Amino acid sequence: MKRWSVHDRGGREIYLTEERWEHIVSKHCELADHLNDVLDTIRLGRRRQEQRDLRTYKYYRRYDDLPAPFNHILVIVAFRFQKLPDGRTVPNNFVVSAWGKYLPTRD
Repeated sequence: MKRWSVHDRGGREIYLTEERWEHIVSKHCELADHLNDVLDTIRLGRRRQEQRDLRTYKYYRRYDDLPAPFNHILVIVAFRFQKLPDGRTVPNNFVVSAWGKYLPTRD
């Protein structure tokens, strides 16, 4: 299965699987032609911690070429850990979902 890995502005590696990407575009067709923008949202966007799950973050970034009425991409990332067969624990940070959203902008 295909997988895209990027690093956010804090240097944390985050991956998006083909299965998740297919799920995203099946539910949020506004992102169908915006895979690179979704990845750039993780690389360059702002992030906020979710209050209900402190291991989950929302990344968002403005895009002017999204279909109306959307002007931002939001990406939900889960920060987890996995134990390797050799006993080491390593980060396992992955995209859960993404969608287009309208956010008012300040002039």
